[in-house]
Amino acid sequence: MKQPLREALTERIIVGDGAMGTYLHQLGFPVGSSYEEFNITQPEVIERVHRQYYEAGARIIETNTYAANREKLAKFGLEDETALLNRKAVEIARRAVGTDAYVIGSVSSIRTGRRKPAAAGRSGELFKEQMAALLEAGADGLILETFFELEEMLAAIRAARQLSSDIPLICQFAADPVGRTLDGFSYAEAAQTVKDEGGDVFGFNCRSGPFGISKALDTLKWPTPLMPVSVFPNAGLPALEGDAFTYAASPQYFADNVPDFAGKGARIIGGCCGTTPEHTAAIAEAVRRLSEQAQPDKPANTPAPAEAIAVREPVTGTAEPDAPAADKAKPNLVELAAKRHTVIVELDPPRDLDIAKFMKGAAALKEAGADAITLADNALAVTRMSNLALGHLVKQQVGAEPLLHMACRDRNLIGTQSHLMGLHALGMNHVLVITGDPPRFGDLPGASSVYDMTSFETIRMIKQLNEGIAFSGKPLKQKANFVVGAAFNPNVKHLDKAVQRLEKKIEAGADMIMTQPVYDAALIERIYEATKHLHVPIFIGIMPFTNGRNAEFLHNEVPGIQLPDEVRKRMAGLEGEEGRSVSLEIAKELLDTAMARFNGIYLITPLLVYTMTEQLTKYIWEKVGKPNEGE
Repeated sequence: MKQPLREALTERIIVGDGAMGTYLHQLGFPVGSSYEEFNITQPEVIERVHRQYYEAGARIIETNTYAANREKLAKFGLEDETALLNRKAVEIARRAVGTDAYVIGSVSSIRTGRRKPAAAGRSGELFKEQMAALLEAGADGLILETFFELEEMLAAIRAARQLSSDIPLICQFAADPVGRTLDGFSYAEAAQTVKDEGGDVFGFNCRSGPFGISKALDTLKWPTPLMPVSVFPNAGLPALEGDAFTYAASPQYFADNVPDFAGKGARIIGGCCGTTPEHTAAIAEAVRRLSEQAQPDKPANTPAPAEAIAVREPVTGTAEPDAPAADKAKPNLVELAAKRHTVIVELDPPRDLDIAKFMKGAAALKEAGADAITLADNALAVTRMSNLALGHLVKQQVGAEPLLHMACRDRNLIGTQSHLMGLHALGMNHVLVITGDPPRFGDLPGASSVYDMTSFETIRMIKQLNEGIAFSGKPLKQKANFVVGAAFNPNVKHLDKAVQRLEKKIEAGADMIMTQPVYDAALIERIYEATKHLHVPIFIGIMPFTNGRNAEFLHNEVPGIQLPDEVRKRMAGLEGEEGRSVSLEIAKELLDTAMARFNGIYLITPLLVYTMTEQLTKYIWEKVGKPNEGE
């Protein structure tokens, strides 16, 4: 007979299971259907998944009820089946794993990060209806997961406690490394309130991979354990390949992070989106090794927090060049790259209202010799200040050329043309068209995606503006003169196929190409050989990392980025100034290879640490000679 869950958590780490929805999708079941309905239509599928996680070593099995509340089921006409779907889910899980594992009822946020006053008023009753069915069917506990606001978490806790004063409650927020809920409470404040209201375990799941979850744990800053911690990270950041999401983080990477989680108080370790039974098996083996080392029950002192790194969103986009109307004597980036080395430096807009550091960085990069400052468009679906506004300030106050990213995600046809017309009026004529990451992975996961156009279609429509024709087909009184960048990810198995896709972007009108970060000198040489027939300039992406853990984060959690083993070994264990110094050495070696073959260089600043890309910009001009002003 298994121990009561609360008692077990005082003695050992318990392995949680992994993803249900993304794993079902990986097994071939389409997105867009209700996976919770499988509890009555395909129970054998759900039972098989539970058993796979159990056999991999999970001893906390979550029911297939993440979206099994009346409001979410209503989208599929299943609201009247709420109680049945939840009861069946417990029965299926129990049948799959017997009494040797804890069957925990999964209850998710109803608001999913977007404020819905009507739902807020009903949330307690909606939670209670679902929880009652789970408890009646014999769940060993409840896991409240992917919550964004403390207010809603408290409503769920109170609903549970009205039904049972004794049932174990695992209370998890969608992890944000900044360390705050959407309604403004620090995670430390939220944890104390959760404990006071009757929560048993405080934790994080979804939204971030192991690196981000570790950062979120650092924000708790508990001198002694307030309560047990649970962690269920995503398998890194998702990449969209065709119609499917893929995740980069390997099972071994999850295993490597288990000691860090354990040292920060984690007593339940599992996985969320993108994880599979293989990830669970790796976690279980790592937990077993820790147990053999006789790890003390009391968590070790928390190591110094790692420094976060800014990650570019995967790029995708394009168009064609025209001389800027505002100053025809000044060459655009394509014209510059045709005759000399040209440097673009990315500096992400801030996530708050303070722009002082950003503007200081832009000025420093301009002084160092950057030919353009490129600004992302809510990269990774995280809300940032408008790049149009900051681009205008960069142009007017710093005198630098702005290159703005444009995400297809956020604007419909009307908004896209209006945005472009505004850029033209302000004399900002360089753009990079990107698809944009889905909102569900950002800080407002309840936001809608637009995607009226693909990046290819957006490129063609921008070209149409350059011909003096509106999106509607009506003539305009002036022609635009946009120079459009397209993205290229060379970190793939089949470079030839990636180049074929790139050729189609150029056919659509792309004037220049900007690559994902490259960390392999040999790959830079292969890119040159594979693209030397193309007639547009290619800007090779170089992004330094600030320490060894950031290097591992990029390699394991960010789609489209792969680090060679030699680079990982050089960065392993390095922190602070030593880590930055070695990273700059690596970047300079890559620049030497890139500058010998390409005129275009695209430096990507990690987390506004502009001093690193400032040094790299100066290094480029030391090697090739700084051009004259206006050249």
